[in-house]
Amino acid sequence: MKTLRTKHSASFKAKVVLEALKEQRTSAELASHYQVHPTQIRRWKSMFTQGMQDIFTDRRQKRELDKDRLIEELYQQIGRLKVELDWLKKKSGLVP
Repeated sequence: MKTLRTKHSASFKAKVVLEALKEQRTSAELASHYQVHPTQIRRWKSMFTQGMQDIFTDRRQKRELDKDRLIEELYQQIGRLKVELDWLKKKSGLVP
């Protein structure tokens, strides 16, 4: 008989991880209470602890960096298009 995988919501995962971080119950107790495998709880806990750093990063700094990259890329594209246009004008005989 085939068992279907359950997809847990983010709020459910957060609730389980917070309980695991409190360390008031063992992972086996949490697994039986929430009907989740203990390995899954450990995996969610490690994902949470690795992702915590992103919560406190300066998002404004990331946006500025993305904006600078976009501007640089657009200037490069403008330069290429200008060179192509000059070449086409020269080859077509439009420029004296």
